Amino acid sequence: MSVDIVCVGFGPAMGGFLTTLSRQLVKEDGTPAVESPSAPGLPPQVICYERADDLGFGVSGVVTPARAIKQSFPQFDPAQVPMAAPVKHEKIAYLLDPIGASRRSTALRVADALIRAGQWALPYEHQAVNLPWTPPFLRKHDGLVLSMGQFMQWVGSQVMGSGTVQVWPSTPVASPLFENGSVVGVRLIDQGTDKQGQPADGFMPGMDIRAALTVVGDGPVGALGRQLDEHFRLPMGNHQFDWAIGMKAVVDLPPHVELAPGTVFHTFGYPEPEIFGFMYVHPGRIASLGIFVPSWFDSPVRTAYRYLQHWMLHPYLWRYLEGGTLRSWGAKSLQESGRAGEPRLAGNGYARIGEGSGSTNVLTGSGVDEAWATGTMLAEGVVELLKAGKPFTQENLEQAYVRRRRASWVEREARVAEQARDGFQRGVVTGLLGMGLTGLSGGRLNLGGDPKPPHRRVPSLESYYRGKLTPAEIQQLREDCAAKGTSLRDALMDRVGWPAVPLDGKLLISQQDALLTGGKVQAPPGYADHVTFVDPNTCAQCGVKICIDACSGQAISAGTNGVPQFDREKCVHCGACLWNCSQPHPSDPRRTNIAFLAGAGGLHSAEN
Repeated sequence: MSVDIVCVGFGPAMGGFLTTLSRQLVKEDGTPAVESPSAPGLPPQVICYERADDLGFGVSGVVTPARAIKQSFPQFDPAQVPMAAPVKHEKIAYLLDPIGASRRSTALRVADALIRAGQWALPYEHQAVNLPWTPPFLRKHDGLVLSMGQFMQWVGSQVMGSGTVQVWPSTPVASPLFENGSVVGVRLIDQGTDKQGQPADGFMPGMDIRAALTVVGDGPVGALGRQLDEHFRLPMGNHQFDWAIGMKAVVDLPPHVELAPGTVFHTFGYPEPEIFGFMYVHPGRIASLGIFVPSWFDSPVRTAYRYLQHWMLHPYLWRYLEGGTLRSWGAKSLQESGRAGEPRLAGNGYARIGEGSGSTNVLTGSGVDEAWATGTMLAEGVVELLKAGKPFTQENLEQAYVRRRRASWVEREARVAEQARDGFQRGVVTGLLGMGLTGLSGGRLNLGGDPKPPHRRVPSLESYYRGKLTPAEIQQLREDCAAKGTSLRDALMDRVGWPAVPLDGKLLISQQDALLTGGKVQAPPGYADHVTFVDPNTCAQCGVKICIDACSGQAISAGTNGVPQFDREKCVHCGACLWNCSQPHPSDPRRTNIAFLAGAGGLHSAEN
């Protein structure tokens, strides 16, 4: 099939692109404002393919300055979108360790002791200290608290209601179509296959969609974007080694809690110093809350779900959450390299927008608004080229889109933030100081670091637990868990002092229950597995297997001969396995030994 513009991924960047583009394709009288190069007399034919089974599935709760969003919708009323509210109150809190199991450096332990000793003179409450001042670069005042799923469904109805754009959910895109160094469209995923991708009953090969322009906004783990990066390579000096996994939940707050909609909490310091937390209050006594587990958290047992529950149980947060009920749950990978991870933004026949294009601001912790802005800038450039009758060559796209982006506030602020988080490569305290230095100096001063791929930074279990557990104890736990078929990560956390989570069946539930009740995870049959292990021999020799511990939905488990096995019925498509794998790709050390391909299914909730 041939169209004029084919788009991949329906997130905030594509929302900005299609919103802006659709408004400029048809005049008020219904005639084309811009004619299709391939179908004279008609507006350009635009189609967007989204992997998830419906619009808004799998994206998350967010607080955003919403500058670009408000520019697209000057009369936007938050009441039009479920769970949307203007930001009213922001607070940042440093959480102390109430149980003594956290791995804190000597500097942090001294600081914690001083805080406890002088709590009478500090804004101290419930084993936490409220920062008396929020740095300007972190403020989201006048912004919006949103459920991105609900917001994207609202945007989708606006875009498709224009009659100029088609959006097709539940349609994964397998690969780009290359021709003589150009991208000439995409190939959809094969249907009716077994888990290995071999034809089965009802087999239908993926359709080729040819287009003059392919717009790629499929996020940090999107199959198409990653294949473009492998084909064209990142610009010299750029890297994508900084990632995070966001583990989150949407909760009905208990009746006694009176937090106003638009209240925003950010936390740091617990359950481990590297882990950051958030809570955003929506209308209707609903809250989005969760943690970010970053790539610089050098732990071989990155079990985000259990850490999420320990974070919720911290006294500072539990006073608001006790008696609440889980509504939905999920996880998402975040590309935290920002401007340093920018790929090639445009080439012959294609352009990149959104998080996968390096738009996230790593200083302000803002990504949705920046992603939306990149989409609007590309749309303006595309309309300019269409009106001028110019083809979508690399040169023309560089002039119409990349040049706009380089002159924008997105680029200006990204340059300031580019090295803001490098200090975390040298420790949490150094990282926090580095962010403050960067923010307060406008990017002129930084505490540098050297971001590394996982296989160069993740320690062994024996090294990580040195001083707490002996190698013999770890080996005994490994053997006991293997014999019982139980979790080694839980056994290790139990042994070093983390208490059992007091499951209540409502908010604190097992991860398997979260998959069923809160995660709403589904995976339709007839598709190949989207997570594969590139070199099984490398997996067999791996002594860490972070892929198992870090998997958000417990979709990866121990398999035969030391090679993990994948169960897509539990996969939430967060991509944590992709960046957490501690083994390098056999032919490219910048990548890991796990391939994350196009696939269907995942979360079935528009709230989270």
